[in-house]
Amino acid sequence: MDDLCFVVFSTSLFSLLFTGSFAVDSINPLQSISDNGSALVSSDGTFELGFFSPGNTKHRYLGIWYKNIPVKTVVWVANRCKPIDDSSGVLMINSTGYLVLLGQNKTVVWWTSLAKYAQSTMVQLLDSGNLVVRDVTDGKSLWQSFDYPSDTLLPEMKMGWDFRTGLQRGLSAWKNSEDPCPGEFTYGIEMEPHAYPEAYFRKGGLKFYRSGPWNGLRFSGAAALRSNPIYSFDFVHNDDEVYYMYKLQNKSVISIVVLNGTTSTRHRLTWIEAEQTWRAYAIVPRDFCDQYGLCGANAECIVSNSPVCQCLQGFTPKSPEKWNLTDWSLGCTRKKPLSCQESDKDGFVKFTDLKLPDTTHSWVNKSTNIKECRAKCLNNCSCMAYTSSDIKAGGSGCAIWFGDLLDIRKIPDAGQDLYIRMSASEIEDDGKVKTGIIVAVVIAAVFTGIILIGYHVYRSRTKLKETEKREEGAQKEDLKLPIFNITTIATATDNFSDDKKLGEGGFGPVYKGTLADGQEFAVKRLSSSSGQGFNEFRNEIIMIAKLQHRNLVKILGCCVQEEKMLMYEYMSNGSLDYFIFDQTREELLLDWPKRFHIICGIARGLLYLHQDSRLRIIHRDLKASNVLLDDEMNPKISDFGLARILTGGDQTGGNTKRVVGTYGYMAPEYAADGVFSVKSDVFSYGILVLEIISGRRNKGFYHPDDSHNLIGNAWRLWNEGRPLELIDSWLKSLCDLSEVLRCIQVSLLCVQHHPENRPSMASVVIMLGSDIALAQPKQPGFLLEKEHEVSPRIGNELSTNEISISLLEAR
Repeated sequence: MDDLCFVVFSTSLFSLLFTGSFAVDSINPLQSISDNGSALVSSDGTFELGFFSPGNTKHRYLGIWYKNIPVKTVVWVANRCKPIDDSSGVLMINSTGYLVLLGQNKTVVWWTSLAKYAQSTMVQLLDSGNLVVRDVTDGKSLWQSFDYPSDTLLPEMKMGWDFRTGLQRGLSAWKNSEDPCPGEFTYGIEMEPHAYPEAYFRKGGLKFYRSGPWNGLRFSGAAALRSNPIYSFDFVHNDDEVYYMYKLQNKSVISIVVLNGTTSTRHRLTWIEAEQTWRAYAIVPRDFCDQYGLCGANAECIVSNSPVCQCLQGFTPKSPEKWNLTDWSLGCTRKKPLSCQESDKDGFVKFTDLKLPDTTHSWVNKSTNIKECRAKCLNNCSCMAYTSSDIKAGGSGCAIWFGDLLDIRKIPDAGQDLYIRMSASEIEDDGKVKTGIIVAVVIAAVFTGIILIGYHVYRSRTKLKETEKREEGAQKEDLKLPIFNITTIATATDNFSDDKKLGEGGFGPVYKGTLADGQEFAVKRLSSSSGQGFNEFRNEIIMIAKLQHRNLVKILGCCVQEEKMLMYEYMSNGSLDYFIFDQTREELLLDWPKRFHIICGIARGLLYLHQDSRLRIIHRDLKASNVLLDDEMNPKISDFGLARILTGGDQTGGNTKRVVGTYGYMAPEYAADGVFSVKSDVFSYGILVLEIISGRRNKGFYHPDDSHNLIGNAWRLWNEGRPLELIDSWLKSLCDLSEVLRCIQVSLLCVQHHPENRPSMASVVIMLGSDIALAQPKQPGFLLEKEHEVSPRIGNELSTNEISISLLEAR
């Protein structure tokens, strides 16, 4: 066990620790920084790392500040929410190469998680203010403080997302001047998959201000930018990452971006040496119209008007009474409805000088031109507006919006053009549209007789075909699978004998069968008493028949006579739960390489479902018993009876009044509110990885020394710097510690409480297969204590077992 602990210290090591003051920019495993005046100082003398107490408090924190500025300006704090109550703090590299901060009684207060395990590491404070942990062997960075900002954005520090790792870099204000723990005021870049990224301020989790999306020159909500001698900036958005960064034009200038939680503002500050003070160069929010959603939907805010809110052309107040009382929260609605199914009766009105609408429900494509963008929007009933995503050099790219248009304001001489969908009767474009309509009516009148005749002939010929098609598809619609009769299946399973029974789930019993040609299969027999019915049966057939991936179980055929049955390829090693929760079986077969192989295989299977298959599918019931293992221990995801197909190419989820799945694997937003998405599958995957690593079930596991379940225990061990104690005791001396640690961190990222914080499965696959630095996980969902644990109410039922909740629902 000693070789697994994160903090192993020997008497000889402590005798080598530095004492007293010294000023170097790096330390190695034989050195440390103590709370006795010792510090790290960047080589150019700009930044210093050491211990400090904010304000009048006696709490001690490890932080980085400007060394030569008399007004102490702390730009980064390590132990933001875990102060040390005395001067016992020590920063050092432990025996496993991790940077750790120790407090009273040498307990771990804070520690870094490295991109990979390294035998020898060093820590260095760079001239940029970035604290870096390096591999001594190759000099590569394994961890950096720039990936984990506090309340300050320094020059060349990225703010945004790394899609490969799920790392999110954003700012969070201090709670107050004496408490650096993150408060409720935050700043970061947000985006849904394929959406138009922009930066948001949130207060108490609610949107407070947004920048507007990046338009190639600036954020669309910003005033016109003039060239300045202080800084330049970059905005990068590609398949790997999205981020904002600024760079100083003159290295002698000191300029920072800071969040102020007290005033709920973001300041760009510049140090004025002559005055020995920080001066605000820019502050946002700027005015009343920067308040998020002030005017409601389909309205614009004009700060020079009184009142400031007015409905967009073609819209009228949804509640005139409230609107006239300056309550604009309900926004505006269309005067005339759109003709969604007849797109030729719709058109677009050009609005100028706007801060573009909230991009939460948007789509962007850099290669689509503005003409194609218009056509794409017009052909989608949900599309309400479009514009160029990049306004440089005359404009390029395409951004479109779905649903109501929120948080628009007028920005004279700096805003952007936006084309908003309107009924043709609302469009006035120098009479061109009206003239076109008149011409179209005349032409239509001339050909009306011909068209009507042709139409009736066409309908008479196709009506019979449509009827025949409906009748033919009534029993076999979309099945597209070999149909076996019940006699063949009964013979192959010895008349469904108990000796052939492999198990039983929410659908019904499963049997092993052998066809006359020797082919083995597993058959799932729909039980009349199961909660699932023909809808689930048909749903699984349609989906699995269209899915082909090495990590998904293959369906061989079905039976639709008398009984409903599904035939699958036979998995000789059964389901995953049989091995990871059975101490005898796991010692024989499931060593760490096999477990890691299974973890990666399940991830690839989910990625295929979420992104790479012809259908975008949410499984909704991923668990150990629904992962089957073939004779080479390759994992295959099975049981698609509860899965959902997402119909829209940009759709990522939905909601339901009937929750289905297995408690213990359900994401909190799904169990509580019926909201499901690809991120609810990611949550289930995270639980499954924790179970594979620990050999324990999440549901029903409690640590003997506390009341936490498996998630809570993993989170506690992570925060205490002891995550390796989670490992199944049989594996501890036989596994790759770096690989296990990475899997634990990935699992905790997957089970974070808020769906938007969880990585996509594409990011998970990359994380598992690389050594890149990972984000620090935030608090998981369902940290329930044993005495307070309750099961979610599903309709009028409670479910706490491992059988899928499968109340019928419309699909």
